[in-house]
Amino acid sequence: MTTHQELDDPELFLNRELSLLAFHRRVYEMAADESVPMLERLRYLCISSSNLDEFFEVRVASVKHKLSFGVQRTEPDGMNPAGLLRQIRERVSAMVGAQYELLNERLIPVLETEGVRFLRRNHWNEDQRIWLRRFFRTELMPLISPLGIDPAHPFPRVANKNLHFIASLEGKDAFGREHRLAIIPVPRSLPRLIRLPEESSGFSHTFVFLSSIMHAFVDDLFQGMKVTGCYQFRVTRDSELYLDEEEMDDLKLALEGGLQKERKYGRAVRLEVADNCPPDVVHFLLEKFQLGQDDLYQANGPVNLYRLASVYGQVERKDLKFPSFMPGMPEELVHVDDVFGALSQRDILLHHPYQSFQPVISMLQQAAEDPNVLAIKQTLYRTGASSPVVDSLVKAARNGKEVTVAIELRARFDEEENIQLAERLQEAGAHVVYGVVGYKTHAKMLLVVRREGRRLKRYVHLGTGNYHNVTAQAYTDIGLLSSDPKIGDDVHKLFHQLTGLGQASRLKKVVQSPFDLHKRLISWIDREAEMAKDGKRGRIIAKMNGLEEREVISALYRASQAGVKIDLIVRGICCLRPGVPGLSENIRVRSILGRFLEHTRIFYFGNGGTPDVYCSSADWMSRNLLKRVEACFPIEDRALKRKIVRHGLRIYLEDKRFAWRLHTDGGYNRIVSRSGDAVSAQEFLLHELSVVNGGEE
Repeated sequence: MTTHQELDDPELFLNRELSLLAFHRRVYEMAADESVPMLERLRYLCISSSNLDEFFEVRVASVKHKLSFGVQRTEPDGMNPAGLLRQIRERVSAMVGAQYELLNERLIPVLETEGVRFLRRNHWNEDQRIWLRRFFRTELMPLISPLGIDPAHPFPRVANKNLHFIASLEGKDAFGREHRLAIIPVPRSLPRLIRLPEESSGFSHTFVFLSSIMHAFVDDLFQGMKVTGCYQFRVTRDSELYLDEEEMDDLKLALEGGLQKERKYGRAVRLEVADNCPPDVVHFLLEKFQLGQDDLYQANGPVNLYRLASVYGQVERKDLKFPSFMPGMPEELVHVDDVFGALSQRDILLHHPYQSFQPVISMLQQAAEDPNVLAIKQTLYRTGASSPVVDSLVKAARNGKEVTVAIELRARFDEEENIQLAERLQEAGAHVVYGVVGYKTHAKMLLVVRREGRRLKRYVHLGTGNYHNVTAQAYTDIGLLSSDPKIGDDVHKLFHQLTGLGQASRLKKVVQSPFDLHKRLISWIDREAEMAKDGKRGRIIAKMNGLEEREVISALYRASQAGVKIDLIVRGICCLRPGVPGLSENIRVRSILGRFLEHTRIFYFGNGGTPDVYCSSADWMSRNLLKRVEACFPIEDRALKRKIVRHGLRIYLEDKRFAWRLHTDGGYNRIVSRSGDAVSAQEFLLHELSVVNGGEE
């Protein structure tokens, strides 16, 4: 048996970045799944490409930083940055090759049989060529500014992920200058796919890549010169915002200054070029971006596959998409106008997207208008540009309610939008705080204070997901609506910590990061281990997005050694090695993908037959447990507890449709059912909690 001392051995931990890459590969495999509707497969391919973009912008950039600073090993697996970059290169290269092969050899041909066509240059007829040349001259040329490269025109600044072309030239321009190369920036406002009129194509949906149009008519940009080659490229840059939080006076001003400078023009980490680009031109680009050959990825198609996602919205073919559905409503809220009245009777559980996000919006809308509501407090992390949540907060502030909002400005890639939300709320008279310097505010909390007779009553919403009405239709999340006085008092104290000063408060039911949750998780795991040692049945089931924190993993190993049966449902990163003899043979890890992004965090501890069930905004990651403000809350109502265990955990352990099993070596394999009626957790919940096909069936 492995000793406690040996639990620090780096070989017992999988690498975080490689585990994340394995998740991105699973998303790609959804695109390759022939049982998935065709337009959904194209959408998964686009998502897998976008995932790689962020992986390079954030994770690869971080590894490169460590390498430049001489860091010798990453934690907790012990792999050194140079070796890690080599493995990343190998796996990403294989995945990029698979993406373009899937697009060119499988998706495009099958879509063409369905009337969705991507027309190559060598297949244009004369009428189509005339239409496309006119489009180029009227819609593209006025917006494009070619940039010649010579001593008076140095290599231009190339913004992060912007499409560019590099053209090789012969001849002299109007001033007698001989240019050999020119850069052609493509404005982000231009579509990457142009839809041909139906009468010119004979197909209901015919698209032409912008790159094909550029290649066909690029000579028009260089009158009197000969274009000998034109090649698309894109550079990916480090997009982390590096702010010295201890020295800044104003987080908002610091972010506004860093967004443009660091995100658009950070250090280059990847170069993508067309696979027909000559070696000398490739070498020139690598040199300009200070990149090496291992940072180069060649594309057999458009360099940004994510731009193909627009096809999904342009093609109205229900038979090529997942069936539509209408979110259900908890029975306690059916035909109910007074949310507060319903909550006075009992707690209400929401399971998105199968159940509607509308009760949360209705609670806020009612609070904004209700003269008995005196105060509203809420955290916002990712909310969306056009948000009924923010509309209600603005209305409440204008109606004289005491509105306090903690907005996390540093929500990655949503910083600018959150700054605008903060300004809008402040203009309406709301009190806006930006969380705590050094600790992102990731908790999902809403508190409404209402006068009822001679007393004040608190109503709360706690969730695993953001207050974003759009992602609530695509992410699986749990929300708890409650008027429990103890939970209300806990949330009240948490808001005081966020907006004021003072020591961390002692909470009655809610468990918070960064103060208590890490320790409590380990104690809950250790409690199961002690019960197993005493001959009782130890049981843990936990669902989350990521598992990486070393001490929590070590506690799970100890529990496994003690005989606790542990099932982990981890969508993305998992650094725990299951199935190691004498260490983790009692731990099973699976990952579920599907139509919706699995986002719930649910923790079940058997507790000797009287189970404890918690939901949380926090994953079991170091950042969530030690460097963020998070809220973990109990589900105590017996009926709700049974429901969440069945719908949030056990059905996912039965999934043999979109489930992958993690093996000891860090590899995943698809779980395939031998029967024809394999369970899909998401499909089960759609039929159980919502109305499939929008009520048409």
